[in-house]
Amino acid sequence: ALEKKVVKSKVGEKVGLPCCYEIPSSESLHNYRVYWQKNTTKVVLAYANGEMISNHEQYENRTEMNPRNLTLWISPVEILDNGSYQCIVQYVKFPQNPFVLCDETVTLFVSADFSKPNITAEVFATSCESTEMVVKCSSHGGFPKPKISGALNNESVVWNDTWLSTSSLSLYSITGKLWLNVTKDVSFTCSVEYNGFVKSTSLLLNKTNGCIVPTVPPSYNVITASSIIIITFLLAITLAARYLPRHVCSHCCKPQDSVEEGVKECMKPPVSSKVTPETSSV
Repeated sequence: ALEKKVVKSKVGEKVGLPCCYEIPSSESLHNYRVYWQKNTTKVVLAYANGEMISNHEQYENRTEMNPRNLTLWISPVEILDNGSYQCIVQYVKFPQNPFVLCDETVTLFVSADFSKPNITAEVFATSCESTEMVVKCSSHGGFPKPKISGALNNESVVWNDTWLSTSSLSLYSITGKLWLNVTKDVSFTCSVEYNGFVKSTSLLLNKTNGCIVPTVPPSYNVITASSIIIITFLLAITLAARYLPRHVCSHCCKPQDSVEEGVKECMKPPVSSKVTPETSSV
């Protein structure tokens, strides 16, 4: 009985709505009057004396009824078919004493598949510790009104903002927005639920490496040692530059007024300090 009261279908499918009565094989549809109506006001289909006597224009060429179990078939299903339907069966074999055999309502839940959720992530700032980003998830073209949910590493999160809109055919589009401060790589899952169906998408959110290592200045000891080495090296070069010319020319003559005279002067043999016999005799 509970299964007869609720029927689910998707847009474009063929669906059967069961009635509360089945005509015995010994009987004929001619002995019954059957009404299928929606929301107790709109007659979808009606039979009397074994023939169809009414068919609503919204369901024209889309409905038919089984003559035995009185199931109402709708194909293709549309969004506007969503709602409650009532099957009423009267026994009229004896016109002077007709009576109602059953009167029961069955609810049709129509759904349209949402698109697979699309997740996008936009990075706004990054540092050594974390990455700030905005994550958006959107899905469209579905029915009925959906519910959107998100999870980080399987832990649910609360959306900062959500938008819901409808098209001319009452199809829904939904978008969720979330600000995140990611300190490590995490898996984000977005799910859209509607009429017992779920569509999900997952995306790995990477923590970008925005860490800039600052240049560390050398320590005081390193600066001092380097300065001493450089100063010592410069002093050594200065002393060497002053000492080497004197050492090389220490046996040479003094510079002359001209290069030629200097050469001549330096070519003179050295004067011996020895005293010759002749000189000593004098």
